[in-house]
Amino acid sequence: MLSVPRAALLLLPLLALAACNRNPLLVERSPCPAIGIPVHVGSYTRFDPPESRDADAIDFVAQLTDLSASCTPGEAMLVSDVSFTVTAVRRRPGPAREVYLPIFVSLVQGGNVLVSKQLTGVSLQFPEGQLRAQSRGGARAEVARSAATLPADIQRQITRQRRPSEEDALIDPLSDPQVRAAIRAASFEVLVGFQLDDAALAYNVGK
Repeated sequence: MLSVPRAALLLLPLLALAACNRNPLLVERSPCPAIGIPVHVGSYTRFDPPESRDADAIDFVAQLTDLSASCTPGEAMLVSDVSFTVTAVRRRPGPAREVYLPIFVSLVQGGNVLVSKQLTGVSLQFPEGQLRAQSRGGARAEVARSAATLPADIQRQITRQRRPSEEDALIDPLSDPQVRAAIRAASFEVLVGFQLDDAALAYNVGK
């Protein structure tokens, strides 16, 4: 079974919100998953020799950037097509060279529950005499619409109109632990990062 970077599970859940045009005080919750790059897994440094951690031994440094997603809400599933760019810079120019970097794409529910994980990757081509290489990659994540939809009673509790004369008129419905728990359970994230071994992850954490 593939291991999951600890940093990927520590990322707090994000609630994707879009402003409602008719009333600036209202917001509409999007069921589509948020996207993010967890801390410590958005960069990768390769050393030569591998056991060295000296600056002079750096072979190249790669970065994950330009993370984006397009979400297609279907009747049963929410399909997110995620894309990203990997840019690498080698320390010295040299002959043409190809390197492959593995990348994980994880679907996380409520900020700490791993729903699925897939491995993909990108091939980078360093042209002869050039320091930089860049490649675009992508993956797909699917979420059941039912899992990303708030229960009807929770939705009513959040959206019902309150009159000033009512006792709970000034009480934020999100202060209710049950409401917060329901929102958390219905919130998903697609997390993307380099599939690092323990040594590479430790190096990133210590930087």
